[in-house]
Amino acid sequence: MSKNMVSMTLSDAQLTAIDAALTALETQLAGLVALNGVERRRMARMGQKSEAFCRQTLGVLAQNPQIVPASLKLAEGQADLLAIDRLRPRLLRLQRLTERAVDSEAALGSDVMSLALEGYGLLKVSGKNQGLEALRKELGSRFAKGPRLVARVAA
Repeated sequence: MSKNMVSMTLSDAQLTAIDAALTALETQLAGLVALNGVERRRMARMGQKSEAFCRQTLGVLAQNPQIVPASLKLAEGQADLLAIDRLRPRLLRLQRLTERAVDSEAALGSDVMSLALEGYGLLKVSGKNQGLEALRKELGSRFAKGPRLVARVAA
């Protein structure tokens, strides 16, 4: 018997509101960047341990402006750190929402697959006398195994 993991209905009004909210997010977060693989691998990373170091260093530099050359662009670093602090809570919310959406999509797909498999089983048993054999065979092609390749061992 199929298991219904989730029940979800999205009305046209809800989809319109979701699309509008996503458009608003994309507009408000237009400053986000997309890095390619090379850029991602080559950039310096600020992990948890490094973050404390970075915060302390920027603090010490801000308290001692006499040692900071203009070329260091301390104000830009401070602005970046503030942006991290402001973006991070929103990013966590987006990640949780994305995880729930991915899980819901998987659960919905599982529900549909379970029901389809159960229905296919009914077609195999009851469809023979109902003129549904050709349709059952067509549906059964999903389970068809391709020809197996047997490796020949050279003697």
